[in-house]
Amino acid sequence: MIGTVRPVRILVTNDDGIDSVGLHELARALVDLGEVTVVAPDTEYSGAGASLGAMHLIRPEVHDAYIDGIDQSWSVSGPPGLCVVYSRLGLFGDSFDLVVAGINPGMNVGRSVYHSGTVGAALTARNGGITGVAVSQAVTGWGIEGQGADEVLINQHWGTAATVGRAVVGAIVEDMAGTAPSTAQVLNVNVPNVPLDGVRGWRYTVTGSAPPRSLTTAELIPKEGHAGSYRVDMHWGEPGDLPEDTDGGAVMAGMVSLTRLNRLHDEAPPTDDPAARCLDDLLGT
Repeated sequence: MIGTVRPVRILVTNDDGIDSVGLHELARALVDLGEVTVVAPDTEYSGAGASLGAMHLIRPEVHDAYIDGIDQSWSVSGPPGLCVVYSRLGLFGDSFDLVVAGINPGMNVGRSVYHSGTVGAALTARNGGITGVAVSQAVTGWGIEGQGADEVLINQHWGTAATVGRAVVGAIVEDMAGTAPSTAQVLNVNVPNVPLDGVRGWRYTVTGSAPPRSLTTAELIPKEGHAGSYRVDMHWGEPGDLPEDTDGGAVMAGMVSLTRLNRLHDEAPPTDDPAARCLDDLLGT
């Protein structure tokens, strides 16, 4: 008797919320690759990283959601990392084979990968033994730390990032069909904001030391009528030139950036380690 092969189950999430156009475009681009389920935050969670929230204080809720062309969609009152954890625990059916996060409006490159909820969802997936793919796209003016303001999103070429994301995910799904199980990994994909025929190719990149635009200053502004209360006024610098072998530099040069985010690696301790000295003194070793 020949058994039936279960379709690949793909979880699609993001950090911009269940109503994000990029989320919908990406999910619909993947429906022919497997069984797609969307589980995304019910509101904006940009900058949430891989956070789950204060679980002992909050009681997140899950709600039915509707996305045209997607059979199952859910919204969660928590960050994308929590969406992935809930999915791993079986709240939304059988276990998932792959987690895809995006499309984030704004590159997630350089140090923004530490803070990105899009990348955080992919990292959370890998922590549970599932490969995660983060898909982000540049915005007009290069955005700030992986984000793009609403007024520039009317100029997004969502179809370009969706097509690139589908190609990458399709290759991973095909690889999953092989006999040897693959090690869970995180792929960080960043795409230029141009029509597909305007993309100059792709390259493997390293995570750069900075995003295209960086926070330059922050100052406290007193709130009128509220003694001792302030708002924070932040100022962002102009886009800078980044080396093309970095994730941000490749996208600024018109290429798709593909970065594999590996686990943290141990380093050999220095010969004269002040932390070691203080612990010796403290513990008498």
